[in-house]
Amino acid sequence: YPIAKIAAKLALGYTLDELSNDITRDTPASFEPTIDYVVVKVPKFNFEKFPHADRTLNTMMRSVGEVMAIGRTFEEAYLKAFRSLEAGRQALGTEDLPPGPPGSPERSKVLREALSIPRPERPWFLAQAFRDGMTVEEVHHLSSVDPWFLRHIEALVRTAESIEKLGKLELLSDANLRQAKAQGFSDRFLADTFGKTELEVGAYRRARGIRPVYKRVDTCAAEFEAHTPYLYSTYEDEDEAPPSDRKKVLILGSGPIRIGQGIEFDYCCVHASFALREAGYETIMVNCNPETVSTDYDTSDRLYFEPLTIEDVLEVAEREKPIGAIVQFGGQTPLRLSVTLAKAGLPILGTSPDGIDRAEDRERFSQLIEKLGIRQPENGVARSPDEAFKVAARIGYPVMVRPSYVLGGRAMEVVYDDHDLKRYMKEAVNASPEHPVLIDRFLKEAIEVDLDLVADCEGQVLIGGVLEHIEEAGVHSGDAAATLPPHSLSEELIDQMKSQATLMARELGVVGLMNVQFAIQGKTLYVLEVNPRASRTVPFVSKATGVPLAKIAALCMVGKTLKELGHEAMPQIHHVAVKESVFPFARFSGVDVILGPEMKSTGEVMGLANDFATAFAKSQLAAGVKFPKSGKVFISVKDDDKASISDLARRLVGLGFQIIATRGTHQFLTDQGIEAESVKKVMEGRPHIADKILDGDIALVINTTFGKQEIADSFSIRRLSLMHSVPYYTTLQAARMAVGALEALARGDVPVKALQTYLNLNRATLGASPR
Repeated sequence: YPIAKIAAKLALGYTLDELSNDITRDTPASFEPTIDYVVVKVPKFNFEKFPHADRTLNTMMRSVGEVMAIGRTFEEAYLKAFRSLEAGRQALGTEDLPPGPPGSPERSKVLREALSIPRPERPWFLAQAFRDGMTVEEVHHLSSVDPWFLRHIEALVRTAESIEKLGKLELLSDANLRQAKAQGFSDRFLADTFGKTELEVGAYRRARGIRPVYKRVDTCAAEFEAHTPYLYSTYEDEDEAPPSDRKKVLILGSGPIRIGQGIEFDYCCVHASFALREAGYETIMVNCNPETVSTDYDTSDRLYFEPLTIEDVLEVAEREKPIGAIVQFGGQTPLRLSVTLAKAGLPILGTSPDGIDRAEDRERFSQLIEKLGIRQPENGVARSPDEAFKVAARIGYPVMVRPSYVLGGRAMEVVYDDHDLKRYMKEAVNASPEHPVLIDRFLKEAIEVDLDLVADCEGQVLIGGVLEHIEEAGVHSGDAAATLPPHSLSEELIDQMKSQATLMARELGVVGLMNVQFAIQGKTLYVLEVNPRASRTVPFVSKATGVPLAKIAALCMVGKTLKELGHEAMPQIHHVAVKESVFPFARFSGVDVILGPEMKSTGEVMGLANDFATAFAKSQLAAGVKFPKSGKVFISVKDDDKASISDLARRLVGLGFQIIATRGTHQFLTDQGIEAESVKKVMEGRPHIADKILDGDIALVINTTFGKQEIADSFSIRRLSLMHSVPYYTTLQAARMAVGALEALARGDVPVKALQTYLNLNRATLGASPR
């Protein structure tokens, strides 16, 4: 039932009686739907992004997304939901516990604590408890989980154990294999259990005629034919939704929202579906995230509510027989599947899996850049700590380290010494175990830039937009504020980036979307990485320019050219769009708010205006920043920034603010003739700057720092600023923009105009008629 649509009409004054014909032919008393399936929702947590945070779950929401699974039984839906999570482990797998037999004192103590405290990993410990011989009553007493659920989980564990005892897949009878599949056990579970690959298990199962059928969730309450049903798999006999014989495209969604992979990828999937439907294709969407528009049953012709795994995608593909699959738009989830899907015979539309691998694999990417003669930071590749130490010794600390095939900067870090590098290599292997780690020279005080483009099958390229980051290089692009157009780059540098991006797109054979990240140190341009897929900036660029990049890319992937589509020239805009990120730091106690190469934001906002300062001001207000009109501004900056801080301090004084600074910055400002109050650092004794923030004496914080110890020493300043809603800026460029924003707000000239107003101006410039 479309609950939100019903609620909207009720808010306009309609009654349920008046709406009954829109929903069902029965009376309003029958509005509550009757279902013959089970739906399981499981939250997605991202605590790995905040390793020092307390993982205990309570009344404050900590999840960043969720998955939904549909099955004929709870067991089936439960296991499908947990394999949709992309947690990197089986729902019924064994957990790390102290050595010793089940029930031994130390092992039992850890397990009982894991069951008693609500943490994200507790569902796995429930299964482990039954593996260790605990009863439903014991587990219920410790966890307070309803016994109904526990009995079903225990039954799944017993089935898993009986399968594991066989030792060989071939010893599993067809009847038992079918029963295991009906309970929700995946091909991947069987592959891990019997030492085979997922494709081998899938082929074995299909050879025995054990295939899923698909049931429909009727979107018309069974009153008349549903033209937009959605489907789910199960292992029964009757199939309720035979496929059509139309020309089809399979679109793989992004799975659960998480930090680094969110709604921006869903936006691209939805726009691809819209564009391809308009072009006459039947669109088939596979996704498992109930929060997204791609899982609205009206978005695509057919929606499969299924996990994004090799098994589930191949079953849908073999059933629907599409001309190919789009894996570029759903982020890293479908991208990781691309090579295996292609090997299994599913055509991948757009950029080839090999082209994707050349860009995603750090070692192959480095070779590609060297071949094209494009400059990249001095780097090396390592697969072991020993190799990493050698590369770091050659390059010199600090270094930027990053694994392959990850999104959102997962396990990307600035490393300052051998001790941190050793720790990092252990963690990075877990983040991307099958691929090498790239170690780059860290580009200090560099400007970072994002460039998004679309390429067609003839090698023509449309540059969609060039975004200049406000924060310095080293802050993940998903966390950095950015401006479109660039606020400080020369036309010569922009042309150079456009030329290099085009060269790389053609070398990789990109068809569809591609994102390039550049860094500029002084006047030297470096390529940091290339992503032959949708990027999180595509929706921002599309909305700021009025050019639907995802739609254009989708049509290019099915053979259209940019010339045919009328999009050959880079869009020109006559306004400014600023992207600012929104962070969940307040929900995680003990977490540092300083930004780095690993993405931590959970959303973003856009500010539009005719100048940079006003657009930045609007972006800050939209992100929840409460700009002060007066008060004390605390300034403490690293030595490299001191030469530039005097101008900002003078402008703040001109706005009526008072300056308060720690000893070194205070001395510098005094020497520049700027009146400032001195305050102690936290380690210098009380009263110190943290006391001032606690007392409400500080209206704004500008605090830049660099280096492992320096960052640790200033942690309390940033954390207290966050918790007391004091605006804080941790880079010099962001501080410049903030002061400009304060000046714009002081002038009172902050216009409010509809997005369409800005885009109509652009269309007139491009010679297109406004909508």
